Amino acid sequence: MLPQAPPATAKASAPAEAVLTVDHVSKSFGDKHVLRDFTLTVRRGENVVVLGKSGSGKSVLVKCIIGLLPVDEGSITVLGQDVAALDHEAMDRLRAKLGFLFQSNALYDSMTVSENLLFPLRRQWLAHTPAQEKDMVRQALEDVGLADTADKMPAELSGGMRKRIALARTLILRPDIILYDEPTTGLDPITAREISGLLREVQQKYNTSALIISHDMNCVRLTADRVALLVDGRCYAEGTYEELEQQDDPQIHEFFAA
Repeated sequence: MLPQAPPATAKASAPAEAVLTVDHVSKSFGDKHVLRDFTLTVRRGENVVVLGKSGSGKSVLVKCIIGLLPVDEGSITVLGQDVAALDHEAMDRLRAKLGFLFQSNALYDSMTVSENLLFPLRRQWLAHTPAQEKDMVRQALEDVGLADTADKMPAELSGGMRKRIALARTLILRPDIILYDEPTTGLDPITAREISGLLREVQQKYNTSALIISHDMNCVRLTADRVALLVDGRCYAEGTYEELEQQDDPQIHEFFAA
C-alpha cells in the first residue's frame, strides 16, 4: 500500500521574500581586510541582528548596504535592486525606502521635535499638504509614545526620549527596511529594554524588516528573530538567539557567557 500524502494544511509555508541580500561581499582598506566573503539575507518582516565586537566591521557593512562604500567583491541587493548598478539618483530613491536610526540620534538641536520629523519628509519626491504633514507627525509620535512632544526642543528631552524621537523621524517615511545602529548604546538598562521592546512593536505593527547592529546582548535577545555573528569579517554563525546560546564553540560562546 502506498503511503498517503500529507494533508495540504501540513505543507510548510514558503519563506518570506528576501528584501536584503549580502552575497559573498569582501571589503578591504589597504592591507586591512574588514569583510571577507560575508553573506547574509534579511527577509520581509524579519529582524536580523549582526552581532560582533567593536571594530569587527559592522558599521562598514551598513555603509556598503546603503551605497556609501563600494564593495571589492560580491554584491548587495536591496529591495530587488543591485546597489552597485545604481546611479546617484536611483540610489537616492532607494535610500528613501530605507530608514536609519543613528547611534547618536542625529537630531537637529535648533529644531523642534516636529521640525526634526518634517525635515526628511520634505526632502522626498512626494509632496504633502500641511494637514497631511501634521497628521503624519502625530502618527509617528504616537507610534513611539510621545504624542505631546511635537513643540519641544531636543534639549528638553531625556536620552531615551531623544532615541524615540529619532525612531519617529525614521518611521514617518514608512520605510521598507530599517537599519538600527547600536540602538541602546548609552541608555540605562531600563530605558534600553523599553527601546528594544519598541523595536519589536514597530516590526509587528508595520511588518518592517530590520538589520540591527548591536553588541548589547539584552537588545539582541529581545529584538532578534535571527542573529548573524560577525567574526574575522565573515558570517561565522547564524541562528536564533537560543540556538547560538547553546553552542559550545568558543568563538560563539564568548558572546553569551556573561
